[in-house]
Amino acid sequence: MSLHLSLGLLITASSIAGTETQADRYPESLLYDKPVKVADNVWSAIGQTQYYSFENAGHNNNLSFVIGEDAVLVVNGSASYLLAKALHDEIKQHTDKPVKYVVDENGQSHAMLGNNYWKEQGAVLIAHSEAVEEIESHGLDGLSSLQKILKERAEGSSLVAIDQTFDDKMILDLGGISAELIHFGPAHSPGDISIYIPQRNVLIAGDIAFHVRLLPIFPDTDTASWLETWNSTFTAFAQDKIIIPGHGGPTDFATVDQWTRGYLEYIRGKVAVLIEDGGSLEDAYQIDQTPYKHLATFEELAAKNAGRVFEAMEFE
Repeated sequence: MSLHLSLGLLITASSIAGTETQADRYPESLLYDKPVKVADNVWSAIGQTQYYSFENAGHNNNLSFVIGEDAVLVVNGSASYLLAKALHDEIKQHTDKPVKYVVDENGQSHAMLGNNYWKEQGAVLIAHSEAVEEIESHGLDGLSSLQKILKERAEGSSLVAIDQTFDDKMILDLGGISAELIHFGPAHSPGDISIYIPQRNVLIAGDIAFHVRLLPIFPDTDTASWLETWNSTFTAFAQDKIIIPGHGGPTDFATVDQWTRGYLEYIRGKVAVLIEDGGSLEDAYQIDQTPYKHLATFEELAAKNAGRVFEAMEFE
């Protein structure tokens, strides 16, 4: 099967998956789903597009790995020690090379609470400097929260320090294949980065890009800056790449552009009109977002997103 055909099937499957809550697809593992091959040497275990739960073991984001001639790179340390181990068990089915690097795409719990497992394996932990600030500020709270949700599935998880940080770009050599760690600019959360595998034309975009899950707007998310990053740096780089977003299966740039930039512009446009007309925060919660109703987590996030955009745009 060709790479393009394989990718097409993955896109179709992930689009279907985004419309409803799916049962655990890989019950013999803590992983929500078995890793899929995106390109030669590049794999991703696609997480459930829902919130953390005991049932999904905290695997609600994408956990990717790249296999080089000398070493393996893991993208996202995962939400727990045991989930990281489950991912490692899958990696061992494809290679006996050591996991040399673990890169956290941001400072969120599901990116880094499994880091201590990888540290035990001798991996070097890497994150953006702003992500490290998030981990230091909120990591213990995140750990406590997930321990309550995951219960025994959080066993062994603990916070560990990041070994290396960067601000703009870092290149890792895996032997015959490299990984470029890139901070395109402000996006979904502090320290969001993407990982580009030039030899495979794959961009592990992370949480800068969404497509089957409604993107969440956090209290500190700057949607104006996210759009500026998208238009000024991300688009030119990403538009011809195979995209692995932070949530949902592999896709292409046109798809993430539609559901990321498109949504950000849509909700900001609606809020701008509301503010111009003298509307209130309560009115913002009622903004019609039905064009995005098919996306996972819509019911949980749509009104909250509109409210946060309204509160921010009042002062722009």
